[in-house]
Amino acid sequence: MTVIAHVSDLHLDLGARATLRAERVLNYLRDIPGPLDAVLVSGDIADHATAEEYDQARALLDLPWPVLVLPGNHDRRGPFRAGLLDEKPEDEELNRVVRLPRGIFVLCDSTIPGSDAGELSDRTLDWLEQTLAGEAGPESGLPVFVCFHHPPVELHTPYVDRVRQFREERLAAVLAGHSQVVALLCGHAHVAAATTFAGLPLLVGPGVASTVPLPLEGRDPVDYELAPALAFHVLDDRRRLVTHYRALA
Repeated sequence: MTVIAHVSDLHLDLGARATLRAERVLNYLRDIPGPLDAVLVSGDIADHATAEEYDQARALLDLPWPVLVLPGNHDRRGPFRAGLLDEKPEDEELNRVVRLPRGIFVLCDSTIPGSDAGELSDRTLDWLEQTLAGEAGPESGLPVFVCFHHPPVELHTPYVDRVRQFREERLAAVLAGHSQVVALLCGHAHVAAATTFAGLPLLVGPGVASTVPLPLEGRDPVDYELAPALAFHVLDDRRRLVTHYRALA
């Protein structure tokens, strides 16, 4: 069984509100007996992409489980690399593969510098296709999770849908025929949501910093009072995937 804790959209800004909400979620993960195979943090880790915000994030993400991070539209590739990955602050797409004992995580950069919307560049899609045919191929015998920040579908929250991942048909074409991919994991929407894309589960991690309600709820576009939340994705030996969403009041 593979168990992934999924956290998203911390928007750390050195302020008390964002810090307390992030601490509530990450301390919860730090204290649970586990085991967890990984903690995925699906972007918008910092709010302004400063070195100080990434220093704070690094301290908060010091967990007893493997932590996987990818950038969101509030992050910037250079400071993200330097602050969280100990890499040179380069600005090219931040795509990585992480192989763990019970799963392979393909972390794709869906950000567009200077834009809140997302898209997988041609370079990233070529890399994804080569990765799914190579080191994350079916020969490994391991389930593969493809992860990015922006959801490639409308979630019926207009505030987010206008800055979702676009040109998604290109992603669908790359995923076709790769049966080792068991799910797509993303963030950005500040909602706990589940749907499908290209015949695969698409699971959206809820926002830690805030929640984006549905229009029918009659709330402001962004709610800062609803409890921060996280998800647990559980993949059993039959490759049945179950997601549990947990709000932490």
